[in-house]
Amino acid sequence: MKTIDDISKVDLSDYIQSGDCVVWGQAQAEPRSLTTKLMQQRQQIGKFKVFLGISQSPTCLAEFADDIEYLSYCGAGYNRALAQHKVLDILPVHYSQLPQLIAAKQLQIDVVLIQVSVANAQGQYSYSLAQDYLKVAIQHARVVIAEVNPHAPWVYADHYLTSDDFDLIVLTERHIGDAATTTPSSISVKIAQHVAACIPNHATLQLGIGSIPEAILAALEHHQHLGVHSGMISDGVMDLMQKGIIDNQKKSIDIGQSITGLIAGSAALHHYVDHNPAIQLRPTEYTHDAKTLAQLKQFIAINSAIEVDLTGQVNAEVANGHYIGAVGGALDFIRAANQSAGGVSIIALPSKGKGFSRIVSQLQGPVSTPRSDAGLIVTEYGVADLRGLSIRQRVEKMIAIADPVQQAQLEQQAMDLALI
Repeated sequence: MKTIDDISKVDLSDYIQSGDCVVWGQAQAEPRSLTTKLMQQRQQIGKFKVFLGISQSPTCLAEFADDIEYLSYCGAGYNRALAQHKVLDILPVHYSQLPQLIAAKQLQIDVVLIQVSVANAQGQYSYSLAQDYLKVAIQHARVVIAEVNPHAPWVYADHYLTSDDFDLIVLTERHIGDAATTTPSSISVKIAQHVAACIPNHATLQLGIGSIPEAILAALEHHQHLGVHSGMISDGVMDLMQKGIIDNQKKSIDIGQSITGLIAGSAALHHYVDHNPAIQLRPTEYTHDAKTLAQLKQFIAINSAIEVDLTGQVNAEVANGHYIGAVGGALDFIRAANQSAGGVSIIALPSKGKGFSRIVSQLQGPVSTPRSDAGLIVTEYGVADLRGLSIRQRVEKMIAIADPVQQAQLEQQAMDLALI
């Protein structure tokens, strides 16, 4: 194992070969010193593949596609531009399947680039802001290159790394920027209020990231003893933990701990998770595992959608012919919530976009979640509880939460399709 204290002296072509598949941490877990260097040296290496997660930095550009083959499970963040330029191939699988695909080499990972914290006194490096599928990728990769960054928080987990896990260590002093945030709109606030009314005290929550999940978390200020078991967490979780609302004391497993695979948010969040045993990283094979999720009581899965049809089918992947979402972990969590004692699945979305309804008679994209798994669908106009309802009953409930301007048209379309 070699250590280099200056990124300008790193030659990645010594470690990465033509034909390799390279993976790195998602969102703020991206080791940007290494990934920037990789892009600079791409022609020197020869054509290779990159497996991308959520991209919050414009590292990978469409113009690099002559040298790099882009593959991802999602179209989130800067991946959207790659998809629009038709240089992003999509792996349409459930998030829970990624570890087994990597382990079986059906998703071949040759090189892992990882951002880690400075080692503790025991020589342990923390995964810092993401463990998720990186743990299994490291176990099966030929080469692992670590960016050791003192600005990366040391986060507790079930597993840590040592220098023996790395083929190269690069020391950096790179500040990690804040994740982009937006102030929740009035519509998001209304949706959040409806969702909050559906969440009981003592529930364990799974949420995505974005303005609606943040608004939902802000609407839970009067709840008690909430818990978190999620694929990712953001500032809203920190805010409720600091107020004592999320304390994880009523969870059936991992009592006292918020469990996540990925952390994305502000510098304040990074400071909060640093050496904080109340927040713990876990790999995908734990966060999304059906047996683990089955142990959670009052599990509330809160996810978003691009559109939902009148019978409860959900498209969370494609809008206007462009891949912007993911199969992701939604169905893993939705099915667990449906089976959980006192649990429920919630799909939260605005009733409309700019000039079009997001409650539709027929989906324009794939069925990411089948109607057989539908729970609650929530818009700013209310809650459609589809559990136990027939097709005709569902259509009535869904039209009621659509944009009032669109309701008559949706009713006519439902009649044309013989749904009612």
